[in-house]
Amino acid sequence: MMHAQSPSGKQWQGKLLQPFLHFHDAIEHTPVRRAQVRALALIGALGMPLYYALWQYLFPQEYESPLLRSVAALLFLPALWPGRFSNTWFSVYLLLGLTFELPFFFTYMFLMNHASALWVHSLLVALIMLFHFDTRIAVLAYLSGTVLACLAFAVAGDPAFLLSSDVLQQLPVHWFTIAVLSVVKVGRHVGAQEKLAGLAAGLGSVAHELRTPLVSVEANVRGLQRGLQGAQGQPSDADSLDALARIRFEVRHMHHMIDLFLLSASAVNRKLEANETVAMHDSVTSVLRRYPFTSTAQRDIVKVDVRADFSFSGQSELCVVILLNLLRNALKGIQRAGKGRVRIIIDGARPVPRLLFIDTGCGIAASRLPLIFDRFYSYPAHNGSGIGLALCRQIMQAWHARISCVAREGAYAIFVLEFPQPQASTRHSRFPSIHRAR
Repeated sequence: MMHAQSPSGKQWQGKLLQPFLHFHDAIEHTPVRRAQVRALALIGALGMPLYYALWQYLFPQEYESPLLRSVAALLFLPALWPGRFSNTWFSVYLLLGLTFELPFFFTYMFLMNHASALWVHSLLVALIMLFHFDTRIAVLAYLSGTVLACLAFAVAGDPAFLLSSDVLQQLPVHWFTIAVLSVVKVGRHVGAQEKLAGLAAGLGSVAHELRTPLVSVEANVRGLQRGLQGAQGQPSDADSLDALARIRFEVRHMHHMIDLFLLSASAVNRKLEANETVAMHDSVTSVLRRYPFTSTAQRDIVKVDVRADFSFSGQSELCVVILLNLLRNALKGIQRAGKGRVRIIIDGARPVPRLLFIDTGCGIAASRLPLIFDRFYSYPAHNGSGIGLALCRQIMQAWHARISCVAREGAYAIFVLEFPQPQASTRHSRFPSIHRAR
């Protein structure tokens, strides 16, 4: 008899998978991170046979294993093509690869060489490398790899050596190194959050300051309109009235834009984790109602196609932030191109519910596409603060969902938002690639 997984079980599983999903998304969307992973994989694949030759022939050590080094070199090779992995397989590969390559291999060799000075240093370097990854991933790999290496040594070597001073005296050094690296990473994260919070606060202050003159402009325009209409029934100046009506429209537009800016600014500082069930069609309707379209013609180029509505775990206000950012970017692209339309497709009938956000404006160049989710990146350079799409991805990741994009310059841009099924507790990380989604 099968039992449904408890909400606490789902939450625990989501927290366990989240660092793997974040790392995989960073590789997909960040060329620098992808290049780093490939460089490390190449160094590892070539370094294993090279150092076998060094420690076996040039500087002979007590113990060497061509089998272990061959397995380690082969495990490095898949990381040369990280984009070929789905989220599920990448999570499995990353955990197994890091566990075997760093804590298991180096701890086992350290023990088999009876804590020689060379392997003391090698193991410490391996731990430093390991804890440059997400701390949760690194701790999981460190604990499992170290325990497995000790068990393997107990079977193949001298179990009593595990409790010798040569081994035990290394533990405080390792734990101190791990603690320092973890604190440094937390400091970097806090610094990035402070920068975002400062940017959000500045944006909010500017938006608030704009309201006072806008209210004054609107009040004066209303007075001029009443004056032109004439208290004595005189014929009004039609051109002047049209101009004033346009000014009032622009003022209302600015008020709406300020609301949008304040909403995005507040999202930077709030908790992003899902805490409610959100209906996608309701969110899309809310965005279209709240967006400050410049004209009826601009509103008419946005079409919604509801193939099947769906609900997901998230936050309704943050979903509005995501959709507002996508809509604003799409309309800006259409304005730059001087042509195009926006089509929003709600497709909840698929195994992985998704929303497609399609515009046929200026598109995105292939060289720019990998950079669009990078924080503080904007193109053209003056086109915004560069936090919109980065914030969208951060929110989606907090919901165990995924946002990706395919585009062609001068033709189209398609943003695909994929959400886990609310009732499927075991499918948090199972997303098809964007190429298969098309």
